[in-house]
Amino acid sequence: MICSRMISHTARRLPLPRPTNSTCTAQSLLVRSYKSRAHPEPKAVVSVHSALNQVLGGIDERKQKREVNWVRRADARIKKGVKEDGIYRNQDETVEFALNLNLDPRKPGQNLRGAVSLPHGTGKVVKVAVFTADEAAAKQALLQGASYAGGEDLVDQLVDGSLTVDSFDRTVASQDMMGYLSKKMARTLGPRGLMPNAKVGTLVKNSDAIATILSAQLAGQAQFRTDKAGIIHIGVGKGSFGKEKLVDNIRAVISELYQSKPDAYGKGKKPSKTAQYVLRGHLTATQGKGLNLDLRTIDPSSTYYMSDQAEE
Repeated sequence: MICSRMISHTARRLPLPRPTNSTCTAQSLLVRSYKSRAHPEPKAVVSVHSALNQVLGGIDERKQKREVNWVRRADARIKKGVKEDGIYRNQDETVEFALNLNLDPRKPGQNLRGAVSLPHGTGKVVKVAVFTADEAAAKQALLQGASYAGGEDLVDQLVDGSLTVDSFDRTVASQDMMGYLSKKMARTLGPRGLMPNAKVGTLVKNSDAIATILSAQLAGQAQFRTDKAGIIHIGVGKGSFGKEKLVDNIRAVISELYQSKPDAYGKGKKPSKTAQYVLRGHLTATQGKGLNLDLRTIDPSSTYYMSDQAEE
C-alpha cells in the first residue's frame, strides 16, 4: 500500500518522498513537509541566560548606532540652532520580563496582583507621595526621600489642581487617610493605578510603618498585575545592570509569582491544582525583539531552572 497524504488546497504542494516500506509508518505521517498559516514553523526557545546574552548584545549594538548617528548629525543640529548641554546621554533601555500565566482574572482568586522587592532595584527614580495625618511621620517621609507628604492638605492640592497627578509615580498611605482620600481622589487615582492598596504593600494600618514601606518603594520595589489575558509584564532592570544582576532580579520575580500562585487556577471551565502554571515566557528590551523562553529554565521545580544547559 502506497503511503499518501492529503494536503490542503491552500498550502503549497511539495514533492513527498516515496516510503521505502510497503506500509505507511507512523513517523512518516507525522513529518510535515510544508508550512502554512494553520501550520507555522515552531518558534525557537532559548534559556534565560542565552536570552539575556542576546538582549544585552542588542542593547550594546543599538547604543553604538545611536552614538554614531549623534556624531554624524552634528552639522544638522548646528544649522537648526540646537544647543548641546554636555555630553551625549545615551538611552539605558529597560529589560522587560513577560509571563503568560494560566490564570483567568475574571474568576475569583485568579486576579493576581502584588509587589516584589528586586535585589538590585529597577534602575528607575521613583517619585512617591505619602498621605498620612501624622505630621511627624510626614516630615520623616520627606527627609527619607518622599517627593510629597501630608494629610488632607495634600489631598486638597490634588483636588484644586495645584499639584498634578503626574507629579508622582507611587502613593503610600496610612489607614486613617483612606476615607478622605477615597472620597476626593478615588476616581482620579484608581484608573492610573495610584490608589494605595494593601496587596501591593502601599497601605498600612498606622503611620509608624510608613518609613518601612517607603524605603521599599524607593529601593526599587516592582509592582505586577495580570491583565485580562493573564499576562504579567514587569521591568527587571536596566541594560547597564549586566547579566548577573538581571538574573538575580528575574529569579526574585519568579519566586514571588510562584509563592502567590492560587490554590486552584486555569483558563478552562474548571480550575485545577495540577495544571501548568506558566504557559509562555518572553524576555525583551525597550527597543529590542522578544525572545521566547524555554519554560524549563523558569520553572523552580525543574532541574534546568535558571540554567543554560537546557539547550544542549
